[in-house]
This record gives sequence, structure tokens and C-alpha cells, in this order.
Amino acid sequence: MKPLRFLGSSLSDLRDMPDDVRRALGGELARVQFGVEPSDFKSMPSVGQGVYEIRYRDKARGAFRVIYVAKFADAIYVLHAFQKKTQKTEKADIDLAARRYRMIGA
Repeated sequence: MKPLRFLGSSLSDLRDMPDDVRRALGGELARVQFGVEPSDFKSMPSVGQGVYEIRYRDKARGAFRVIYVAKFADAIYVLHAFQKKTQKTEKADIDLAARRYRMIGA
């Protein structure tokens, strides 16, 4: 099992999400730790090579996302966790994840 490493405010952002959302996204990250694909995810080449977005939708509160990279042998790096406000992922969220991706030397 690979350890999780949270960059920037990603851990506190995840902790600030509603309990059920946090549990669901935490379960998806646990799947990734054990080498299993998340239930709903997509590649994020606009952030960097090997970067993926876990997608979770709550009927009452909308869409939540966790952007991570698992291609490194030492850890899974959680780059960003946020609630989507629009249909398309905001450029600021993509840019923040890309900056954090570069921080790990990718």
C-alpha cells in the first residue's frame, strides 16, 4: 500500500468537506493506495502526465473532486481537493494542481 502525501492545503480542504463526501473520497483514495482504480475518475493531462481526478457527485451539494498523481513509487500525491462550482473545472483549480505537481519534481 502506497502512503498518501497531501500537498498544500489539500488535506485541510478534504477535511472541510461534508462528512459523507469526505468518507466517500477517502474510500476512493484508499482504493488507489491498494492499486485499484477509483469508481469514477478521469485523466487530467492539462495538469500533468499521470494525473487523475476522482469525481464524486452529491445530489444535494453538487460535485466534489480530488486531483492526485500515483505514478511515483514512493507515494500517491494528492494535489488538490475542491468542490466544483461550474460545469467545467475552473482554470484556477487546474493551475493550482499543476503548480503542486511541479513541486514534486514532475
